[in-house]
Amino acid sequence: MGKGDPKKLRGKMSSYAFFVQTCQEEHKKKQPDASVNFSEFSKKCSEMWKTMSAKDKGKFEDTAKADKAHNEREMKTYIPSKGETKKEFQGSQCTLCSPPSAFFLFCSEYRPKIKGEHPSLLINDVATKLGEMWDKTASDNKQLHGKKAAKLQEKWEKDIAAPVLVVFSVVTNLARYCMGAGTWRGNLKQVLVGAQHKLATHGDGSFSICSCL
Repeated sequence: MGKGDPKKLRGKMSSYAFFVQTCQEEHKKKQPDASVNFSEFSKKCSEMWKTMSAKDKGKFEDTAKADKAHNEREMKTYIPSKGETKKEFQGSQCTLCSPPSAFFLFCSEYRPKIKGEHPSLLINDVATKLGEMWDKTASDNKQLHGKKAAKLQEKWEKDIAAPVLVVFSVVTNLARYCMGAGTWRGNLKQVLVGAQHKLATHGDGSFSICSCL
């Protein structure tokens, strides 16, 4: 959720995005202190996804369908913050590398139980059941998942979002230089100085700005 708007909703995610999230979580559990090479990590995730069987992809498709249905229900009552429209909100979400939402954590916990009790259920049916269960879940249980999601969000902003924003800033200014917009040396110098500050504040020292140039 955005810091400026605590009630702001998360955009719906694809099955592949949920798969990448799971890979991130597993990597953090196995190597909590290891730095991540984003290019290598993304490449490996893509290769794994391409070779994954339809059955293995099923659980991520379950979650994506349930998340879509949940998102559509939430959007019906969502009131955008001042100056924002629902269309702008939906189009502004960058969910590929985002941390799991409270609903995603809920689905991860209860999906195996549903599959075990109803092995013949189709993907759409599992997704529908997960959405119904979430809607009927007590508020204190939702808050518990929400707190877990908030902690993951905070960690994500520190470990991933800050370095990614640095890369984006550098690439944007290099693009401006290529198009002849502004004084490129001054712009690039300001970006690099800002990048060093961001990494010193948010990063763990393992992210090199030189790798972006």
